[in-house]
Amino acid sequence: MFQPLAMRRLSLGFVLALAAALPATAQSLPNEVEAALARAKVPREAVTMLVADADGVRAPRLAWRSQVPVNPASIMKLVTTYAALDLLGPAFTWTTPVYVDGPVRNGMLEGNLYIKGQGDPKLVIERLWLLLRRVQGLGIQGINGDIVLDRSAFEVAEADPNAFDGEGQRPYNAAPDALLVNFKSVVMNFSPQRGAQLAQVSYEPPLAGVAMQATVPLAAGECGDWRSTLAGEFADPARLGFAGSYPAACGDKTWAVAYADPRGYAARAIGGLWAEMGGRLKGQVRDGRVPAELRPAFEASSPPLAEVIRDINKYSNNVMAQQLFLTLGLQQKKRGTLDASRATMRQWWNDRIGTGEGQPVFDNGSGLSRDERISAAALAKMLQQAWRSPVMPELVSSLPASGVDGTLRKRALRSGGAAHLKTGTLRDAAGVAGYVHGASGRRWVVVAIANHGNAAAARPAFDALVDWASQD
Repeated sequence: MFQPLAMRRLSLGFVLALAAALPATAQSLPNEVEAALARAKVPREAVTMLVADADGVRAPRLAWRSQVPVNPASIMKLVTTYAALDLLGPAFTWTTPVYVDGPVRNGMLEGNLYIKGQGDPKLVIERLWLLLRRVQGLGIQGINGDIVLDRSAFEVAEADPNAFDGEGQRPYNAAPDALLVNFKSVVMNFSPQRGAQLAQVSYEPPLAGVAMQATVPLAAGECGDWRSTLAGEFADPARLGFAGSYPAACGDKTWAVAYADPRGYAARAIGGLWAEMGGRLKGQVRDGRVPAELRPAFEASSPPLAEVIRDINKYSNNVMAQQLFLTLGLQQKKRGTLDASRATMRQWWNDRIGTGEGQPVFDNGSGLSRDERISAAALAKMLQQAWRSPVMPELVSSLPASGVDGTLRKRALRSGGAAHLKTGTLRDAAGVAGYVHGASGRRWVVVAIANHGNAAAARPAFDALVDWASQD
């Protein structure tokens, strides 16, 4: 889906002309931005900022340290999702084929059932239920063999979920998987029963072979840090429980945690849900490969890419972004590896954005990385290219809208203006990037990123820059 050569040359020439207009440093920052940085105790040398018209026909209004490569945190999802829209198309879907190996007699499959993962980022519990319901629609109520899970489409090394930041129980640290089921997470719902002085606990999905504590005692007092009060015990893969109590003042609450054994999650979730649906299984749920001669009984399809990237960008879903990144390698290079995906991204970037200085450093495509790098100038070039592309509406609508939804739901512009921006936050990196609607009717590309130990405190400065850009 690359452009014809003549168009690529035109785009590259345009980009090079724009690059010449982007100075490494430019005028001083707006007063309100300077003041916000000072309050945050983030030096101006730790930030990069750029404001340029989306059409790319004028010199930037502001360019501060715009050529410096920085860690963009989750802003990197912008690059991954635009590349995917451009290469795969907004209507692209993932399929999860299901295979039946043997005859069905009296409701029993005399053989194995195979489920082959191909990278679907959104095989959540509701869609898994539908997949298993289709199995039952084949007349299969029981399986005399095994349920075999084929995850061979992605070649990804096992990773310690605690390795990145020590928060392995947070769902955002889930690792990619060709058969990613429900983000490898368990959602717990707490419902106080005041008469009984306890809270009912329900779990989604049910996990085969895992003991799940059904109630916790109620506690008096304020709701406060109710998760700490519960004192969850989740380290044992065979048990989910609590050592504490649940504050009655909290009412109904929901808590999602990553399962302690990520590799075993899919087998437990599929086995548990199959049993809950009344399905029988004489064998086990295990990993394996689909026999070469088998053909699918059916294929379950994901939502289209245009819908998937809304979840990725609006809610900054890391594992969905990594699934998409690996899918690019699988689709373009026929290998679901990080190296194939990085090569795909470099080739796409060179063809679309240019081969000059300031090449991004790609790692896993989600921004949950200490290694990914991009400059404000390079990101602005890409955003201008995206603004002129046929997939612009899908990309822009996937971004959080200031004061409306996603990660910007509580960050309305003081000016009352509108913006669609991707946010990013790590321990020492934070920023925003995207499109701002100017009062004049123009559209502006805005990039603002801080790399500093106190980067998160710079958010008011980013908001001030976006406000300044909107008042044109």
